Amino acid sequence: MTSKQAVITNAGPLIALGKLNRLDLLAALYPEVIMPYAVYEEVVVKGLMRGAPDASAVRLFWQQQGWPVMEVPREVLSSFAPSVILGPGESEVIALAQTFDNPLVLIDDELARSEARRLKLRVRGTLGILASAYKQRFLSFREVEFLIQEVASRPDIWISARLCNKVLDSLRKA
Repeated sequence: MTSKQAVITNAGPLIALGKLNRLDLLAALYPEVIMPYAVYEEVVVKGLMRGAPDASAVRLFWQQQGWPVMEVPREVLSSFAPSVILGPGESEVIALAQTFDNPLVLIDDELARSEARRLKLRVRGTLGILASAYKQRFLSFREVEFLIQEVASRPDIWISARLCNKVLDSLRKA
């Protein structure tokens, strides 16, 4: 990855990796990840108000990394006309991504992923992050298998067990 390539994250991967206590994989895989302010508001501000432990973990991790929380310019948001209804975080991520050359969008929500793909953006979710960490040898197969099985079994991470099993099967074959 070149230093010019932007990696922009939505709430899903942050919350999931926070719950798994593996936010460190973001730093291992990417030199910098941008979080739009609407995502920070959703994950950290509202999460802290709800007493979510992963909110505190995300805030501390972001501060340690010195990564940006970016206010998306109003004109960028107003020029973005999604074909589907998106939440504020997804809208900011996709709108901001369109201002970069060849960005990588970290997003789990399937509707938002479809919209990002429609706009020719590269997309990776929590499972893709875990698979990349395994492929780049930041995780052993046993570790990635455990993490993906944990994702599949947790009711507070909204990724289907079927998708988790599909990803594990492809990693086993690789």
